Amino acid sequence: MLESLLKPDSIAVIGASRTPGKVGYEVLNNLVKGGYKGAIVPVNPSSDEVCGVKCYSDLKTYGQKIEMAVIAIPTRFVVQAVDDAIEAGAKAITIITAGFKEVGEEGLKLELEIAAKCSARGVRLLGPNCLGLINAHHGMNASFATHMPAPGGISVVSQSGALCTAILDWSASRNLGLSKLISMGNKADVSETDFLTAFANDDETTVIVGYLESISSGDEFMKAAEEASVNKPVVIFKSGVTQAGGKAASSHTGSLAGADIAYGAAFHRSGVVRADTFESLFDYAMAFAMQPLPKGDRVAIITNAGGPGIMAADAVELAGMEICELNNASATALASKLPAAASVGNPIDVLGDADSARYVMAVKAAQDDESVDAIVIILTPQAMTKPAETARAIAECARNEKPIVVSFMGGLDVSKGRDVLMSLNLPDYPSPERAVAALKAMVDYAAWLKRPPRVLTRFLVNRRRAKRIIKRQVRTKRLQVAEAPAKDILRAYGFNVPEGHLACTADEAVDVAKRIGYPLAMKISSPDIIHKSDMGGVKLNLDSANAVRDAFDLMMMRISENVPGANLDEGVYLEKMCKRGREVILGMTRDPQFGPMLMFGLGGIFVEIMKDVTFHIAPITEVEAMQMLESTKSYALLEGARGQGRVDIKALATALQRISQLVTDFPEIQEMDINPFIVGQPGEDSVAADARFTLSGDLS
Repeated sequence: MLESLLKPDSIAVIGASRTPGKVGYEVLNNLVKGGYKGAIVPVNPSSDEVCGVKCYSDLKTYGQKIEMAVIAIPTRFVVQAVDDAIEAGAKAITIITAGFKEVGEEGLKLELEIAAKCSARGVRLLGPNCLGLINAHHGMNASFATHMPAPGGISVVSQSGALCTAILDWSASRNLGLSKLISMGNKADVSETDFLTAFANDDETTVIVGYLESISSGDEFMKAAEEASVNKPVVIFKSGVTQAGGKAASSHTGSLAGADIAYGAAFHRSGVVRADTFESLFDYAMAFAMQPLPKGDRVAIITNAGGPGIMAADAVELAGMEICELNNASATALASKLPAAASVGNPIDVLGDADSARYVMAVKAAQDDESVDAIVIILTPQAMTKPAETARAIAECARNEKPIVVSFMGGLDVSKGRDVLMSLNLPDYPSPERAVAALKAMVDYAAWLKRPPRVLTRFLVNRRRAKRIIKRQVRTKRLQVAEAPAKDILRAYGFNVPEGHLACTADEAVDVAKRIGYPLAMKISSPDIIHKSDMGGVKLNLDSANAVRDAFDLMMMRISENVPGANLDEGVYLEKMCKRGREVILGMTRDPQFGPMLMFGLGGIFVEIMKDVTFHIAPITEVEAMQMLESTKSYALLEGARGQGRVDIKALATALQRISQLVTDFPEIQEMDINPFIVGQPGEDSVAADARFTLSGDLS
């Protein structure tokens, strides 16, 4: 628990300064001005009093226990200050001072030393190199930020101190209260995972907001985020989305996956609402903090102007929500009260000369209508519009049963109305699109809360056989697993694989062909060749002994030219040609933070050019496997759109679950592709036509 950090009964400010503008002065002044009720202990050997509070030369002179210390002194003195704070009984320490791991190796050593001291004594450490922290409900501003927010329900944890000050300024401009605001700095000890757990159990927090540049521990984060999301919304803005992965990927899956995709998959699994911009971070947070969750995705739009109503309708449909029709009773009742020129369809157009009474009639009708789950209200300033009066009337008739998001469009003319909306807990947005986006975030989160329990299917497999193959490959340092052993692993996990054998000479290839039967596929088998077709290492539809012999000789010649020095000892792999069907790619790449990420996509241009693929963190359930399939743009083709034959979708979902079990059982598997996986119509066998694995190990 972080009680001593978030709600200490005494705070020592080590480095309290008499000079306004210095960090030590601002921290102490903020504590005094903020109304903190606990004991404040300034420490400065050169002062008797700072900000009207008695000052001490050191903590020994103070002579009493402290619960938290805030350290704001030069880097070279910090270690001693940490020792002093621990000896004085501190259970939490916040180090605002910079100059640690962010400046290089020496700073890192110092940071690790301090973290070790705190850990040994059970002291929680915030920072170093942070802005500090604020608990508005307890009047505690232990930071050097300018603003002290009004108490509210939104708690913020940020990896950027500068962003914290922007958040404080923004919340003040919108009169939006905050519960707690944490600047984590270098995260030497406490991290986003700790605060997710703390805020999830905090009665003063209704919405958790985060700005993250990195995550300390993927597994721990996902667990904490999911547990928190069950209780309250978690909205996170993750920056650094264009950062490439930390290794060169050798598989299709690995090349398509990146750091940001891993974060997206982890957030989706954990119920985290992801914000793509700083604006959307608080657009979403406002909606969650002020409005109830919707029961569905059916939206009613109320507007006094046709154009903005169409904008909102477009945004709703593009977001995947439904523009619902009012039921007959609601539409008839509303039509009897509104002017004849008004529209009682959806959008409900109350006309440009609408007063507050018309808006109230429309809002009440939408609230009473069982076909409506959520309401978007738009107001544009006409000469006769009274924004403040209308805002108050809307708020007074809102029953807090269905979410209402509002867009008072404009600037000066609607500013007073926007202030009224915010003061009465109706979230207001400058455009219909932003209002709808916030509503969509609520719809998605509400749907996540209703998800079925996660039930993993464990298939009956030959794990021992797969383990033998993988161990042999690692022992012999053949970490790029060739097709033959890769398919043996898949067979062990219940995949249907065509009959095939290795052949080291043309004569052996002909003998294998006679045993298997024609037509055949021939593929080069070499640990040095990953993408076989690119190097001339694949030949299909061989239908005679002569064709097999010619293909073998030609393939060996081309490979020797294209990949000089490649190990060709294994020769070629021959197998029976597969029946035609829809080609898809199934794969996995192991993210260093979040573990195995499964991938699905249609083959051909859908992967290579359109990159229409989807990822999910393993292990997955049957429901999650279906969600992976359905989330691709090309899913309709699997269902038989545009004259395409419908494929066995259940077989695809089962294959993804089998891969999930395989890569969860064997962490040695770093990457894998089944490409193509050929799936037929319902009832037909699906086939793993080609496969490749990359294992972990030392190649030196």
